[in-house]
Amino acid sequence: MKTISMIAASLALAVSFGAQAQKSAADGIAEYRKMLEDGNPADLFEAKGEDLWKTPRGPKKATLQACDLGLGPGVVKGAWVQLPRYFADTGLVQDVESRLVSCMSALQGFDAAELKKTAFGRGEMANITALATWIAASSRGQRFALPQSHPEEKRFYELGKRAFFFRGGPMDFSCASCHGEAGKRIRLQDLPDLTKNPGDGIGFAAWPAYRVSNGQMWSMQLRLNDCYRQQRFPYPGFASDLTVALGVYMGVNAKGAESIAPAIKR
Repeated sequence: MKTISMIAASLALAVSFGAQAQKSAADGIAEYRKMLEDGNPADLFEAKGEDLWKTPRGPKKATLQACDLGLGPGVVKGAWVQLPRYFADTGLVQDVESRLVSCMSALQGFDAAELKKTAFGRGEMANITALATWIAASSRGQRFALPQSHPEEKRFYELGKRAFFFRGGPMDFSCASCHGEAGKRIRLQDLPDLTKNPGDGIGFAAWPAYRVSNGQMWSMQLRLNDCYRQQRFPYPGFASDLTVALGVYMGVNAKGAESIAPAIKR
């Protein structure tokens, strides 16, 4: 009996130590991000994005200052926390990046198809990321309130929900495999439950973000692209209905959460 009691006590101690170690790892990552906030390189992308917005460019030598992000032509502040949303002029539900492609095409004369084929971090795609970073930063501290009044917005929410829980590929993974319940971790990283509101500055409310590990600015489109890579799925098309729908699903679920974008990630 004494031996059994000693084993039980040892197991309890091990469980307690494991819980403390897990907490310490999460706290350590949070402290690491906090230390880097003042020098977040995303600031450079913000400045570039603002300059790109105001500079005449493209075949038409025009600015993007007449671009409607959902709150009226040229209105940037507050737009990010209401995207993706339906736009009557395109007849599409669009996130910030797909909307920028539409504005760059209509206002500046860029070829939308060519923009979508450009690799992340290259040419005009790098500019789109910078623009998205500045637009997101303009709504920092505001709370998400994606509209769901249009039938297409509701349809995209349901499409995003189905995509989130769809399992397949060689690993039989889905988005929900990592983000479908609380308390999951990968390496030292906490994985938020994105099927409901994960809280201020978490999940959808933290992107775009600067990735310290590879020195790159990541937009939501790139974040989703990499998630599919990790699931061993084919890469989704840039600004596809799939990625926009996932944005709608996560964005609506994040209603009321405070945006801290552009954030800083490991």
